[in-house]
Formats: sequence, C-alpha cells, structure tokens
Amino acid sequence: MRNWKPFLGLLAAFALVLAACGGGDSATETTAAPTTTAAPTTTAAPTTTAAPTTTTTAAPGDTTTTTAPPVVRADADLVIWADDTRAPIIRDFADQFGADNGLTVAVQELAFGDIRDRLIVAGPVGEGPDIIIGAHDWLGQLVTSGVLAPVDLSGIEDQFSDASVQAFNYDGQIYGLPYAVENIALLRNTDLVPDSPATFEELTQTALDLVASGDATVPLALQENGNGDPYHNYPMFSALGGYVFGLNADGSYNPDDVGIDSPGGLAAAQWFADRAADGLIDDNLTYDIMIESFGKGEAPFAITGPWAIAQPDTGFAATGVPYVVEPIPTIEGGTPHVFIGVQGFMVSAFAQNPLAAQTFLTDFMATEDAQLALYEAGGRPPANLAAFETASADPDIQGFGEAGINGDPQPSIPEMGSVWQAWTDAYQLVLTGSDPVQAFKDAAAQIRNQIGG
Repeated sequence: MRNWKPFLGLLAAFALVLAACGGGDSATETTAAPTTTAAPTTTAAPTTTAAPTTTTTAAPGDTTTTTAPPVVRADADLVIWADDTRAPIIRDFADQFGADNGLTVAVQELAFGDIRDRLIVAGPVGEGPDIIIGAHDWLGQLVTSGVLAPVDLSGIEDQFSDASVQAFNYDGQIYGLPYAVENIALLRNTDLVPDSPATFEELTQTALDLVASGDATVPLALQENGNGDPYHNYPMFSALGGYVFGLNADGSYNPDDVGIDSPGGLAAAQWFADRAADGLIDDNLTYDIMIESFGKGEAPFAITGPWAIAQPDTGFAATGVPYVVEPIPTIEGGTPHVFIGVQGFMVSAFAQNPLAAQTFLTDFMATEDAQLALYEAGGRPPANLAAFETASADPDIQGFGEAGINGDPQPSIPEMGSVWQAWTDAYQLVLTGSDPVQAFKDAAAQIRNQIGG
C-alpha cells in the first residue's frame, strides 16, 4: 500500500516558505536546435583549451538518447560537465573559485541528456569530469555503476529543503548538492477562464464548452506525444488512487509492490479512456502543440512545468498570454500528486581533484547567490531555502510551489527503468481505444517480469 506521509514531511520547509510569502494567483529541458560548440574552458591563471564537443538538446518529452563523439577531459585542475543553460552561470562562479585557490577550472558543455551515459563510460578511463549536473533520478544507474562519490553537506544541509536533500539520498548516503526543485502544475488562461475550477470535473466541462463555442481549439494542452506520457499524466493517475511503487517503512520505494494495476491504477486507466473519448485528452498532442496552443490563447488550460514559461521566444512569458499557475484540482475527490524532480551537482567517484570538487560545491554553488543565478537562467525554483523565498516573489514560482506540496518524489531506484516504456505503451493503448483495464494489467505484468518479481 502507498503511504506518502513520510515524504509530505520533507516538503514542510517549502510549505512554510510559501505561507510566509502569502497567497495569490500564480520537472526531461527546453527545446533547442542541434548545436555544435567548442567545449568552453573557465580558467584562472594558465588558459587551457578543451577538444570540441558536439551537443544535441532534445525537446521535452523526447527520451531518445543523443549520439555524439566522446568528450575529452579538459586540461584543468577541476572539470565540470554542464548543459548550455547552466554552464555560463557555473563558469562565473568557477572563475572566482579558481582565482581564489590558484586552480584552473574548465566548464565543458554537453547536452543534458548525454551527461549520465558519458560519465559511466568516461569516468573509469580517466576522461570524465570531477563534477556533473544532473537529475536525482539518475542515482539508481550512476550509484549502482560505481561512478558517483557521496557529497558531504554537513553544516549546510539545513539551508536546503528536506525534500531536495532527501531526493539525493541513496541507500543512506547523499550523492548530490541540490540546486533546483521542479514539478508540473495547472496553467490557466485568465481571459478564457477568470476563476479557478474547483474540481477537475468542472475544468473538463469548462474546457469542452469553450471548444464547442469556438473560443478555444484545444481543451487541455496536455502533452501525450503520440504515445502517452506517464510523467505528465501522473497527477490524474495518483488522484484516482494509482501509484508506481509502494513504500517501505523507511519511506523508500518498494519495487516488489507495483501499483500500476492496483484498484486505483485501473480506475485511472478507465478515467483516461473516458477523457480521450470525450475529447479532453488527445494522444497526438505534442510538446510543441502544447506550447503553441496555450501560448496563442487557443487552450484554456495546460499542464506543464516552469520550462514552458521560461522557454525563449515561444515560452508563455514571451508570448504574453495571460495565465496563472496553480495546483491541479481534485478528481472525484482525490488530490493529484505531481512528480517532484530535483536537479543538482554530483561528484564523480573518479574525480581527479575530489577535495576541490567538494569545496567548490559547498562554498560556491550552495550559496543563495549561485542558486538564484541558476534559477534566473533556467526558471526552476531553487533548492536553497533563502533563494527559494526570494524567488517566490514571482507568482509563477509561488504557484508551482503550491502545486508541489503534495508531490511524490520521482523514483530513482533502478527498477524504475522497467516502468517507463511499459507504462507509456499502456497509455497509448488506452488513449487510442483499447481496453484500458487490460492495458494496465498487461503493463504491470511486464514490469514485474522485467524486475523479476
């Protein structure tokens, strides 16, 4: 059985910050064309030049692994791998750290989706970095592959939300310094729908009525990408009682308790089939259609994350569409739970300068200034509590924070790798007219077979 009470306590710090900020109307990265860049190098004292690196950034929801030439470790005392959004910010702090300590520091840009797999290959042969940025749900693969070292947060742990630190806890050890906490929420067009719907049933009727009247063309901008999207569907799935894995007594996930075909999971399968039949949810709706339809005022609602607001040129902040960010309303009396994702800095087990790596993280990237700078660059709420309180002056951050209070941590255990494809396939079947109950039962059986349970 699922029992989220232990994790709800982890989000208490964010709840307190939100309460202090007051009320009001208010994560898989932003899209970018493939780019080829030289791996920039940040230096203090002697300048070094790294080999060129080819990077490709995938659109949100695209799980395809990109292919690029191997990265050659830059000739520097401390090497950091980061994507093109975070690298310029990290470089500013790395410059100062290098100057203060007489070290050369190189920040190499890679596509976010490439970093994990490249560390596994490059780390053991001495071509990997000392530090990477990444997501907490990479831990299952990285820790079991032996390529991460624990990070010591002694003395600074209380500067971060409990949820963000706990996300980097794997088998009792902390493997990352968190810098961003993200989740999805409901975005509402305030011109089309001035008042928040009290329930999802009201949302559904309002959305379909607006399409019927010609005031909207898309009732709900919810990306399914032509194959179903378990991440974005999770709030509705959980509201109806579904769960991925049950919990052990210590709050960790129990892979022997698969909940895709639990009574709540099967009820959710039927609910999604019904919403596809009445036209609220469209299996063919992609990320780009979600962005375009809501950004142009053609959809009254969207369910997405802060990346859709911050995206250059076509993001909602850029288009000027009037919106607020708020929690997804209850479904048949059940509260939606969004997946909570945390991004952070991790230290390689093969770091050539592990002490410098640890010091750079705790003395520079853990600070309020650094975490605010990363927030301003990427739009994701900071994990540092002081930075989060400052960022919460933005009603968007306030809204995403409220939507995440009842969130569930996205599982980082290796067994989660057996879930995504089977669950995605099940959603595709459900949304295209197959028996929803059988589709979820088959997916659960496939998952158990792959896990070995």
